[in-house]
Amino acid sequence: MVKQIKASLLDSELIELETLAVELATWAGTEASQALNLEPEINYKPRGPHRRPRADDDPGDPVSVIDTNIETEVRRRISQRFPAHTLLGEEEEELPDPDADWVWVIDPIDGTSNFINRFPLFAVSIGLLHQGIPVVGAIWCSTTHLTGSGVYHARAGSALRLNGQVLSEPPSQVKRRLGAAPGGSPGNTPYWDNRVTGSAAFELAMVSAKVFTSVPLWSLSIWDVAAGVCLAWSANLEVWIRRDGEWVEFERFDPALNGVGNSSSKHLSLRHWRSPLIVGNSQACKYWITRASKILGVRGRISRRLRRFLSV
Repeated sequence: MVKQIKASLLDSELIELETLAVELATWAGTEASQALNLEPEINYKPRGPHRRPRADDDPGDPVSVIDTNIETEVRRRISQRFPAHTLLGEEEEELPDPDADWVWVIDPIDGTSNFINRFPLFAVSIGLLHQGIPVVGAIWCSTTHLTGSGVYHARAGSALRLNGQVLSEPPSQVKRRLGAAPGGSPGNTPYWDNRVTGSAAFELAMVSAKVFTSVPLWSLSIWDVAAGVCLAWSANLEVWIRRDGEWVEFERFDPALNGVGNSSSKHLSLRHWRSPLIVGNSQACKYWITRASKILGVRGRISRRLRRFLSV
């Protein structure tokens, strides 16, 4: 996949685009960090498709004025530099141009619940697709594996970097590793222990940096994962998608209709993309794919409900 992308695009062009993505992610992360001391206006929006309310009075997913302000400014700066490119952000609901080759995918604050509660673990995710394929990714994290905030970034055909420096391999002395477990996945496996962070973009950055072995993402939106897929590829990791009841290697983001692919509909849009993904090293991906039928099936739903009941 990386070789195919590399052959079709000039590296000088990708470097320019990656530089802009890093610049925007750095600016957005700084803005979000400074806003932690403020009392931002907070609204709530309905939870996304395939996500059930957590309680009868569930207000939905939080959106702060910081989220919307950051996305507005990021959009402005991209449009100023690349007016022919189209934009897809979490907070503005307009559909991207379906015929555009270049699509920027923006999540101004991933982990908004953490952010508004002043739990300082959140991220800014900026990805760029070319004909649906992630070719640039920049994820600013409130903390990195070296501590302190920073931007993990990559372009198609390049190595993964943190603040411009190529990442080194994790310590070889560690015998039992960690994995990400969004949505309350089991706390451990026979091979590693799981952690929940509250930010998919952060988890994808940590998987790419090989702090985590893997992350199973059962049903997130394109803005949660677009940049992270590019980072994972640059770290020579695997990305798998569930399609038609089977797991296949991920190749590109395809437009969908309200989360369900339907190529005959004129309402298809990348904004509606939603699908389970598994990202990680080969052994971890194999493990999650084997478990996926249980997690996504009836047995998995019963198990999750039982864990929620016991945790009350």
